[in-house]
Amino acid sequence: MTTNAVISGWGMYAPTRVMTNDELSTMVETSDEWIFTRTGIRERRIADPSETTTTLSVHAARDALAVAGVDASAVDLVIVATCSPDYPLPATAVLVATELGATRAAGFDLQAACSGFLYALATGTGFIRGGMYRNVLVIGVEVLSRFINWQDRATCVLFGDGAGAVLLSASDQPGGLLGAELYSDGTGCEAIIVPGGGSKHPASADTVANKLHYIRMAGSDVYKYATRQMGDSAAAALAAAGLGVDDIDQFVFHQANLRIIRSVEKALGIPEEKVFVNIEKYGNTSAASVPMALVEAVAAGRVKAGDRVLMVAFGAGYTAGAAVVEWTADPSRAFLAPGAQTRLGQPRREPVGV
Repeated sequence: MTTNAVISGWGMYAPTRVMTNDELSTMVETSDEWIFTRTGIRERRIADPSETTTTLSVHAARDALAVAGVDASAVDLVIVATCSPDYPLPATAVLVATELGATRAAGFDLQAACSGFLYALATGTGFIRGGMYRNVLVIGVEVLSRFINWQDRATCVLFGDGAGAVLLSASDQPGGLLGAELYSDGTGCEAIIVPGGGSKHPASADTVANKLHYIRMAGSDVYKYATRQMGDSAAAALAAAGLGVDDIDQFVFHQANLRIIRSVEKALGIPEEKVFVNIEKYGNTSAASVPMALVEAVAAGRVKAGDRVLMVAFGAGYTAGAAVVEWTADPSRAFLAPGAQTRLGQPRREPVGV
C-alpha cells in the first residue's frame, strides 16, 4: 500500500509591527506610488526586537499542530526553511522543536532562499513516503529586516518578516504531492546575495564597514530571470503531475513582485481569479511567502478538500521550485481547532515564551 504525505495542519504568523510605504519614504528616496506601481507592495511586517526566527516559527507551528489535532510529541521531524536563521549554528529547527515540546523530533534547517519552503515540502514528503517518519513539520520563515540596509532603495522596499507552517502526515488515502520540480542555477549567485558572514568573507571590521552583511540585489536581472523561471518551473511540475493549467483549482505564487505574478499568469494562460495574492500586506517574506499565502488562501475559502493547488517560488542562488498538491483536509478544521488563530485568517498575536 502506498503511503502518501498529506497536509493535515497549517498556520502562519506575521509580526504586529506594520511598516508602510509612506514610512519608508521618510527613510529613503521613494514614495507609496513608486513602490506600489513597481512591486504591488503597500506595507510589510517587521519583527519586534524581542522576536526571532525561532519565535515566529513557533507561532506558526503551534497553529499548524492545533489545526491537525496532533500533539507536538508526535512530530518526527522539523524542517525549517530560512535564509535568516537565529545563528550560523545550531540549526533553528532544533530550537523550534524544543520550544514546541517535540521531544523526539529530529530537526534541520534548509537554505534555498525564497524557494526553501517548496524544497522542504518535497523533502518532508520523501521522508514520509520512504516510511521513515509519519509526521513532519515544515516551516518557511524569515526575519529579513535584520539583513536590510535601510538606505538601499533597491532592497529595503521589498522585504518583510513572517512565518508559515504545514504539518505533513502519513496517509493511505490519495492526496498530497502529485508532482514537483526543484531547480538551481549557480551562475546567478551574485544577483541576490549577502556577501559577508560566511567562510569566503568572515565577519570583520571591514565587512561591517563595507555593509557586506546586508542583502544586495541586481533587481532588473532578477526580475527577468524570475519571470521566465517561475513559468518554466510551474510547467514542469504540472507535467510531472500529468496535469494542465485547467486542472488546477488554486495557484499560490511566491509573493515577490506583483508584476512577476501577472507575467507568469499571462505566459501560462492562468485566469487571474485563480491566483491568490497577498503581497500588498506583507511584501516579499522569502521562504515564508508561499506558506503564508497558502494559509490565507485556505482561510479565504479559496481551497477545499479535493482541490489541486500549484505552488511556485523563485529565489537567490538562483533556485526555483514548484509543487502540485492535492488538498485533502477540511478547511473548517481551522475554525474548530482550540487556540488556532488561522480560523479567522488572522496571524497569531500573543507572545511566545522563548
